[in-house]
Amino acid sequence: MKYRTDLHTHSTASDGQYTPRELVRMAKAHRLETIALTDHDTVSGTDEAVAMGWKLGIQVLRGVELSAREHNNFHILGYCYDPDAPALQDLCKKQQENRVIREQMILDFLAEKGLELSLDEVESFAGGKVMGRPHFAQAMIQRGYVQTWRDAFDNFLDTPEFWEAVPRLEADARSCIRAIKDSGGKASLAHPYQIRLSNQELDALVGKLTDWGLDAIECYYPKYAPEQQAFYLHLAEKYGLHITGGSDFHGENVKPDIHLAEIVLELEWLL
Repeated sequence: MKYRTDLHTHSTASDGQYTPRELVRMAKAHRLETIALTDHDTVSGTDEAVAMGWKLGIQVLRGVELSAREHNNFHILGYCYDPDAPALQDLCKKQQENRVIREQMILDFLAEKGLELSLDEVESFAGGKVMGRPHFAQAMIQRGYVQTWRDAFDNFLDTPEFWEAVPRLEADARSCIRAIKDSGGKASLAHPYQIRLSNQELDALVGKLTDWGLDAIECYYPKYAPEQQAFYLHLAEKYGLHITGGSDFHGENVKPDIHLAEIVLELEWLL
């Protein structure tokens, strides 16, 4: 059975603009039948989202987006796990501890560029939740250092110099997949283009991830060029993977050009 769905969204539990409750209301208003909340390295918002889904009559899937250290912007999406299973809970706790270390590293990097920020400023945008680069971007905009979120990332927060100064401290991809699977969930590779590998390199990576238990690949995403989407669909067929898709919605204040998506997907394997 096919569903109108968005399997990649974020809330204030990580770096999104809207609370889990508000996000589900928006999904209902968009006439989606299914939505997954996939906050970065945390599952703390899923109970609230699921409860609101029951109230509004929209199916909410428990999700998470785990950062893997092998590459920049290398993320594994987890779906439909047991919220009480320790494996994913333990990994998220460790990932968040690593994020605290990186927060100071990011502040130091920006200070060297003449962009002085305080942790309190950044935390004000995170609302006491998991802080991510979008929160630093919002603080930079407020200070007048950059005009837009995109400027912040293109010129500071996603450059080779940034990644050299702020190394990744997260778990490796195999550990991310294992934690999801050991918690009874399904694992999907998020937005492969952001890893910035050649098609040949990505093909090899997907093969390796499949050996480790990867279930799916995110084949539909608003930033894909047609040839990218076609290649990801090819990889799904080649490795016998299921197809996922989503908007990567954070809210208009965080990612102004990204809106909730309505993607028609077969989800029986997931549900």
